[in-house]
Amino acid sequence: MFAFLLIALVVVVAGVTLGVAGGGSEAVLPEAEPDRLSDALPENRPVVRADIDELRLPVAPRGYRMADVDDVLERLAAELAERDARIAELTAAAAPADASVDLTKGAEQ
Repeated sequence: MFAFLLIALVVVVAGVTLGVAGGGSEAVLPEAEPDRLSDALPENRPVVRADIDELRLPVAPRGYRMADVDDVLERLAAELAERDARIAELTAAAAPADASVDLTKGAEQ
């Protein structure tokens, strides 16, 4: 009885393996397309908070796809650097105006 169950188990496992692996000329399971970043960050305008909230990175067998994550991080770093430069530029432009206002207030008192 034990030998019969063991043989039946081997036959079932072999049958399932051949069925999944495509034992014949025609594959049973179609080739799956790998996950790709479907909604990339917009190229024609600056990134906004909603773009980041909607961003979904594709998953790989061991986490996220490094190339897609690197692309997103490089884009965000460039956007932040651009915004920081613009803030510094506006702050520098506003500084002389603030100084002249402070000088006129001191003269009035």
